[in-house]
Amino acid sequence: MKTFPLVYIAIPEKLQKKVIGKEFFAFNPAVPLPVELAPDTKIEQITPEMIFSGILQHLAQNSDSDNNTYYRNLIFAAKPAIVSELQEAAIIKAGNGDFKTQNSDSDNNTYYRNLIFAAKPAIVSELQEAAIIKAGNGDFKTALEIFDLLFGLKGQDPYLLLNRALILEERAASPAASVVLAADFAPDEVETAYEKALANPVPDTLFYAALFYEKQGDYSRAASCLEAYLDAIFEEELFDSEKNKQIKARELLAEIRNNGLDDDDFTEAVSLIRKGDAEKGINKAKDFLERHPGAGKGWFVLGWGLRCLSRWDNAVECFRKALTLGCENADTHNEMSICLLETGALDVAEKELEKALQLDPDNVKIISNMGILAMKQGNKEEAEAFFRTVLEMDPNDPVAGTFLN
Repeated sequence: MKTFPLVYIAIPEKLQKKVIGKEFFAFNPAVPLPVELAPDTKIEQITPEMIFSGILQHLAQNSDSDNNTYYRNLIFAAKPAIVSELQEAAIIKAGNGDFKTQNSDSDNNTYYRNLIFAAKPAIVSELQEAAIIKAGNGDFKTALEIFDLLFGLKGQDPYLLLNRALILEERAASPAASVVLAADFAPDEVETAYEKALANPVPDTLFYAALFYEKQGDYSRAASCLEAYLDAIFEEELFDSEKNKQIKARELLAEIRNNGLDDDDFTEAVSLIRKGDAEKGINKAKDFLERHPGAGKGWFVLGWGLRCLSRWDNAVECFRKALTLGCENADTHNEMSICLLETGALDVAEKELEKALQLDPDNVKIISNMGILAMKQGNKEEAEAFFRTVLEMDPNDPVAGTFLN
């Protein structure tokens, strides 16, 4: 649907009657209305729909405004059914879906938000729910577009910032965003979203940011967020779900502290290997393990670095050590299987992949490695079945596409 620039006008008396359809509403000629105006459109060609569309677009493009009561009463009087119309307009693309900020200094932004709240007080929670449902169905594009509109409605609300970060993280972890290596990390945009949310956090922001940093291997920031989270809820009366999060936060913080995972050498080792400098990363991991030989995650990181340098046997030893020290997860088994596949130990690799798949049955990388294993075992049909499953989950997967072709 094509959109046109917004023009702010004081509408003539004839058009006022068209807009409102009622004589009892008093128009204020001093307050201009936003109109979506095509080039060469004459004022007598302006329709009420162009004004309503203009108001909604202006709201989506801005964060502050005045003249609230006037505009709110105008829209509600003109369109009693605006509740359902606004919900529909929020979920589909507004115009071309690109909510820009060209009118960020407008004087009427607060009003445009309030007119929506007057029509639908619960619209923010309902739209958040709609966005989460869209994300759950894999429609991340529409979900994020809804959040663009929500920021127009509520500004930089801390819960909106958190939920947007969670959706971006979910998108990064989805099959469509998957990559070949087992120990890769979420895109930078997720980290940026969490940093923005942490500028004005609620307790949940601290909790979920800690889990994100823990997944990235940034245990120093994870510990900092966990400490702040536990301090924030210290005197609060918690529901059962919150008590469970509190327990998890305490356990994770204890694991980080007891194993020294917030050590600078560990953080640098992860960062260096992530950036492709595995040799330096391995040295940092060894320095860390000299002080914390019982840290399973330290042995995992060392194994990861060795795997990146194709030192398969040494890497396998590290992953086995990690497992004995409690680093029992799908990544450890999958990483070990990659090394075993390279050394030709196919039977052992199969057992490791089966364990990994039990722990994470929807992991595209693991299923893809099952396909590679089947190929190496000469089971062509079984390999094709695995790769077709991968492509059903992620049509752009490079490994499955290459093998099938």
